[in-house]
Amino acid sequence: MKRIKVRTGKEYEVMIGQGLLAEAGKAIGEVCRGRRAVIVTDSNVAGYYAETLSSALTQSGFTADTCIFPAGEEHKNAKTLFDIIGFIADCRLTREDLVVALGGGVTGDMAGLAAALYMRGIDYVQVPTSILAAVDSSVGGKTAIDLPQGKNLAGAFYQPSLVIIDTDVFESLPQRDYRSGFAEVIKYGMIEDPRILEQIRCLGKFDCSVQPELEELIARCVEIKAAVVAEDEFEGGKRRLLNFGHTVGHAVEKETDYRVYHGEAVAIGMMKITEAAARNGRCDEDAPEALREALKVFDLPAAAGTDRIQIPNTKTLMKHIAMDKKNTDDGIYVVIPEHIGACVIEKMSMTELEEFL
Repeated sequence: MKRIKVRTGKEYEVMIGQGLLAEAGKAIGEVCRGRRAVIVTDSNVAGYYAETLSSALTQSGFTADTCIFPAGEEHKNAKTLFDIIGFIADCRLTREDLVVALGGGVTGDMAGLAAALYMRGIDYVQVPTSILAAVDSSVGGKTAIDLPQGKNLAGAFYQPSLVIIDTDVFESLPQRDYRSGFAEVIKYGMIEDPRILEQIRCLGKFDCSVQPELEELIARCVEIKAAVVAEDEFEGGKRRLLNFGHTVGHAVEKETDYRVYHGEAVAIGMMKITEAAARNGRCDEDAPEALREALKVFDLPAAAGTDRIQIPNTKTLMKHIAMDKKNTDDGIYVVIPEHIGACVIEKMSMTELEEFL
């Protein structure tokens, strides 16, 4: 098992390894003052892992209730959020008790925001069940819901008390969900560590049963994110690097009513930005091909017009980018690769970004 410290205003630990879910009660008990917990999970994950986690909490002296909401990005909204908060209130949680987010990025975002809002803030623990949530959304304290106008527009920075990543749970992921999560892994290779892309290419068609390699990859991504978040907790500078591919990606998600998964959309966004950077002489000419080869390992969208996903044109994407939360009065922050393992943050006007793309 690996342990990684996240040193933000609230310091906490990320635990990564096999078989951690069944032992989660003890670890959670060490960071929680109370002994009442609400597990928040979706209708897909609940049947796999809710009982195991509930039993682990009960064995450690907790009273545990489970709040189940309908799975899917379309339910990441105000109604679901306040349903969750109402459930927590019905369970009479106090400020000493906690929420446990069991699931992917949607679950983690909403459960974290519910914890931030209930009684002006109670503890919560992230137990991610997807690759995407493990390497990205469960660490760093971003919580949010979507609005009709755009993705993640209502939220808060609210750090968890603990993150427990049991790599065994990824074996139950549908293949599309499993592959989609690796777009975020590849992102870390693009912004910080080229060895990640090399490791992925050497592995070929990655298999979740290759536990040591999987644990190592996840740990490396978490280390990178923990270091960035420790330096810039509230996304005023370096943390913007973690948005590589996301500005275009969120626009793709919105335009397709989230039929394109988040990781697939991020893959499209990374590819589109990298191709534009190479075309404009901003990055090494071999960067797009290196990225494309890494994406192909997981059958992720690699280039406009060459994949099963029809990518919206630039003008359509710009309509959604105009509502992106990274906008300011005088432009939007864009992450541009210079070469594999190094990106820069640049502010562009909407006109400049459209021309760049």
